[in-house]
Amino acid sequence: MNGHSEFRCNNDFSELAIETKKSAVHRQHETSRKEAEDEFRLPALEAAYTSILRELGEDTDRQGLLRTPLRAAKAMQFLTKGYHETVYDILNDAIFDEDHDEMVIVKDIDMFSLCEHHLVPFFGKVHIGYLPNKKVVGLSKLARIVEIYSRRLQVQERLTKQIAMAISEALQPKGVAVVIEAAHMCMVMRGVQKMNSRTVTSTMLGVFREDPKTRDEFLMLSKHT
Repeated sequence: MNGHSEFRCNNDFSELAIETKKSAVHRQHETSRKEAEDEFRLPALEAAYTSILRELGEDTDRQGLLRTPLRAAKAMQFLTKGYHETVYDILNDAIFDEDHDEMVIVKDIDMFSLCEHHLVPFFGKVHIGYLPNKKVVGLSKLARIVEIYSRRLQVQERLTKQIAMAISEALQPKGVAVVIEAAHMCMVMRGVQKMNSRTVTSTMLGVFREDPKTRDEFLMLSKHT
């Protein structure tokens, strides 16, 4: 390696190191800001849970409930933390140029969310497939995208579409497919109380919507154990 090439290599490495550091500093700043916002809102949430318990006829001064409003407030902040996150926060440097044009599938991603109608959980599995268009994403980031949108008050239909649209916008692939299978506690713990019911939703974009063979391949592979 001649001196000019070595200098260029070192310069490129330095620029990469600077950009990585800037990105890390930005993420740390955003995390600190979100934590400060949560801390600011915590007393109001705690007071709201105290009021709810009292209106239910509970004694909020008894030992078992003394810290319940605070714990419930913190739990709700965690369960809805997706409101403070964006896809671009977590994708960052995880999109790569790659000459791969075959289907990529990540299936059986655990998902937990809260139904916006009754504020009770629904949970299940998410199956994601996409057909790359010269770009791929770190596989763990697909699970993180699921986390961002599931940690909000949701309905399953919208959650399915939001995950698919987020992947499509970030990667610009030839197509995206998302299937969610979930059990809803609003159907198990209350209402019709059907213990074994499952809800299945899907969103197909691009070639998965246009080409039945591609769609069938995804559906077959996502169900194959």
